[in-house]
Order: sequence, then C-alpha cells, then structure tokens
Amino acid sequence: MPEKKYSTLSLKWDEMQKILRDPILLATIILVGLSLIIFIVWPLYEVLFQSFINDQSGSITLAYYREALSHSENIQVLFNTIGLGLFVSFFGTLIGFLFAYAEAYLKLPFKKLFNIIAILPIISPPFALAMSFIMLFGQQGFVSKVLLGIKNANVYGFTSLAVVQILTFFPVAYLVLAGLMKQIDPSMEEAARNMGASRWHTFKTVLLPLLTPGIANSFLLLFIQTAADFGNPMVIGGNFNTMAAQVYLQAMGNYNLKEGTALATILLTLSILMFVLQKYWVGNKSYVTLTGKPSRVRELVTDKQTLTIFGVPCFLISLFIIVLYVLIPVGSFVNLWGIDYTFTLRHYVYIWNLGIKPIVDTTVLSLISMPITGVLGMIIAYLIVRKRFVGRGLIEFVSLLSLAIPGTVIGMGYVLAYNQPPLILTGTGTIIVLSFVFRSMPVGIRAGVASLQQIDPAIEEAAQDLGASSFKVFHSVTIPLIKSAFFSGLVYSFVRSMTAVSAVIFLVSASVNLLTVTIMSHVDVGRLGVAAAYSTVLIAIVLIVVGILLFLLNKIGVNISDVQG
Repeated sequence: MPEKKYSTLSLKWDEMQKILRDPILLATIILVGLSLIIFIVWPLYEVLFQSFINDQSGSITLAYYREALSHSENIQVLFNTIGLGLFVSFFGTLIGFLFAYAEAYLKLPFKKLFNIIAILPIISPPFALAMSFIMLFGQQGFVSKVLLGIKNANVYGFTSLAVVQILTFFPVAYLVLAGLMKQIDPSMEEAARNMGASRWHTFKTVLLPLLTPGIANSFLLLFIQTAADFGNPMVIGGNFNTMAAQVYLQAMGNYNLKEGTALATILLTLSILMFVLQKYWVGNKSYVTLTGKPSRVRELVTDKQTLTIFGVPCFLISLFIIVLYVLIPVGSFVNLWGIDYTFTLRHYVYIWNLGIKPIVDTTVLSLISMPITGVLGMIIAYLIVRKRFVGRGLIEFVSLLSLAIPGTVIGMGYVLAYNQPPLILTGTGTIIVLSFVFRSMPVGIRAGVASLQQIDPAIEEAAQDLGASSFKVFHSVTIPLIKSAFFSGLVYSFVRSMTAVSAVIFLVSASVNLLTVTIMSHVDVGRLGVAAAYSTVLIAIVLIVVGILLFLLNKIGVNISDVQG
C-alpha cells in the first residue's frame, strides 16, 4: 500500500514537472483558473457576501434572512417552488418515460415528431408555450373566448404554469431515458419472455430496475430546471410566484437588494443541493446492462393494444405542443388577437421601424460569445481529461457549476460584482457576452470530455514525444479529433445565448437590449402580436444561423449527425 501511494505521488510530481516545463500550458491553466474565479466564483461570492454582511457595521449577520423569512409571502413562495418542482418533475419524467418507451420499443409511424418536440423548446424563447397558452385560454383566448364563449377567463396561476413547464421540460427526460433504453441489450428481456414472463412482468422486473437511476436523474434535472425557471412564472404565474421570479421582484422591483440576495442564496442552495445529488450520487450509478452496447437491434413491438395505449397519448401530446408553437407565427400575422383575426404585417412594420435594435444586439452578442464559448469549453475539457495538476478537480467542479446556478442568481451576482472597481462592466455589451459564455460553456465541456475519453491518449503522447508543445498538440491533434464536440458546443452556445432571459434581464440597459427581455415586456403589457412577431424573428435567426453552421461543417467534413446529437 505505501508503495502504491508513493507511485501515485511520483506520477503526479512527474506531471507537474511537465507542466512547469511548458510555459504555454502553465499560463493556460492559470488563465482558465482566474477566469472561473472572476466570472463564476466572484459573482456568487458577492451574492453571499451581501446577504450575510451588515452594511453599517460590516459584521456577519443573519438579519436579512430573518427579514426575508419573516414575510409569509416569501415562505409561501419557497413552498410554491418546491411543490411546483416536485409536481413538474414527477409528471414531466412520467411523460418523458412514455415518449422514450414509445421511441425505443414501439413501431409507430409518427416517431419523427418526438425529435421535433425535443428541439422546439431549445430554439424558441423559454416562455414561448406560456405565451401560446395565453393566446388560447386567456381573456381574449381563441379557445376560451371564441370557441367556448367564456368571458374574463383566468389563465394565470399554478395549473397553467405547471402544464406549461411540464410541456417545456419533459423533452429533457425523454432524451435522457430514450438514450438509456436504446443501450439496454434486448436479449435480457427476451430471455425473461422465453421463460414465460408477460410483457408487463418483464417491464417491471427487468427494464424498470435498469432504468431507475436514469429516472431519478431525469427527475432531479427537471427539478433544477423548474426551480430555476424565470420566464414562465413571470409570464403566466399570476399570483402563484416562485423563488426565481421573487428574487428579481425583490431586488429590481422593490429595490430591496439585501432581501433579494438572501432569497437568491436560498434558491442557490436548493439548486446546488439537487445538482450535487444528480451529478455525484445518481449520475455515478450504472444505467445499462454489463454487456455495454446492444448485441443486436431490438425487435419493435407491433401489438395494436400496446401501440394504442402508448401511441395515442404520445401523438396527442405531440400534436398539442406543435399547435402551441405554430400559434406563435400565426399570432404575429393577426391584427388583434381575440378581437380581429384579419391578416396584417403591422407587427413586423413596428419592429422594423421602432424595434430593430434588440434583434441586432442579441444576434451580434450571441455571435461574439459563440467562438469564445467553444474554444474555452474545449480547453477546459482537455485540461480535465488529459492533464494532472493541483486544482484540476476544482476547475472541473466550478466550470460545471453554472449548470446548477439559477439565472436570476448569476445575473444578480454579475450586477453586484461588476458595478464597482476594479471591474466596471454594468450596462455594457461585454457583461452580457461574459454571461453568455459562462452560462453555455458547461455543455461544451461535457461534450468535449465525452469525446476525449473515447480517444486513445497515445496519439497525443506520440506528438509530444516528437517535440510538440501542449499548444501544438491541442490545436493540431486534439481539436481535429474532437471537432464534432467542438462544433456542437458552438451551435448550442449560439442557440442558448439567443434564448437566454433569466440572467440577462438584470444586465440589459438603455444602450444594450435583448430580444427575450423585449418579448417579455410586450407580453406583460398585452401586445401579444408584437411579442409573437419578435419570437418568430428570433426562431428564424436561430434556424438560419444554425443551418449555415451545419452547411459549413458539412463542407469541411464534420459529421453533422454528431453535432445535432
């Protein structure tokens, strides 16, 4: 045992010596570490500092937490957030499981719809379905007013918010569980069936135990997304408020920054607890059979009763979601929703004459952040997988932490951190680019880590043995080998930046405005036609830019299916 410990220490020392002999690599590690401290750790520290420090005496205090939790409204909001998170996570995971099972096991003619509904929430504003719900079931809603003749219909509150969030977030559970189901070797289920077990008994005793960690993982992911969701509660929550929205209302609406930071810290604690549970407890459990990849293709179920039980709900839900998304462009061409349905282009004329700036600002800032996010994500992935140095685990944890930080918390942290010397960035486009980069980066890192783990390090070691520096190896050997992961990070970064709202709502100013914030403001004052037109433009820009990227990648020989995946 002492010899093994000595051997490990010796290897670590050898790695450290290699790094010290490579000034570019050493500088890269230091710069990456500093960037994570400045743009992730520092904003979080500022939120915590403001919530615990008394401005007058400079002493540590819990007074702001006591003040925040002394208001029954805030206690109710906390319970609302937890209750809504549990409700949406349960039914979202259930529907995701239903879709995943239909995708992996059933021979259905309309399964391509599943991929469409998985992509739609990604390329549209995060509150798109909430807007469509108002257009259907609100006071001037097509269903509530025109079809049912209900006057003063109230669409706002828990029920509508929960339904909208379930429909928005269940594709996450579907994608996770569908991937896992396709990895399960069908021979195990067939063995159970050959021994006389019914399809239900096989499902209960073979499939379900294998998928339990995946189901738990999906549940926790949906809980994190629901708790952090800002757009939907602001648009359709009504009197049913959640923590993410309450943080913004306290800090920016009531100008009570101290109480806002206390609520933000409570929300952050809840999200990080779920993130750690998801990543380090559930995430480390095995999802699939020991045989690894399936030995052969699964024979899909064609039994009419099973197809009906699973297929009909999936088809109806898919159809309803597509109708909701189609309503957005339709609403943009209607003169006055709920009153006058004649065709018009006046909403687009209004945008062209008075509201083009948010479109330009959002597109330009997203395009600037895209290459920075992609390169930084791949560098961090390379350091995590290929290098051994002091603080590597910390860099990995902090770089992925952005996934767990609610946007309202990081937005408030950026305002607090960069509103005073030594780094005054508030009100500039730079602060928005930085928020885009460090919010989108974790997905690129995970894609890069997954790709690097599949590549034999001997290829890079051979280049180093021939005298190539770490920088030369990285851009000449590593990047070409993981180019699909790199470009998928670019695509995701652009899309995520175009549709961001929760963090950037704190950061927009008179000089820099963004599409999603503009859309929310129009929904808030009832201009659904203008909001729908802006949303249609946003989706069109995302599709055009992503289409151009995929075309260029195809020309340079990158596997498009890998990028889309």
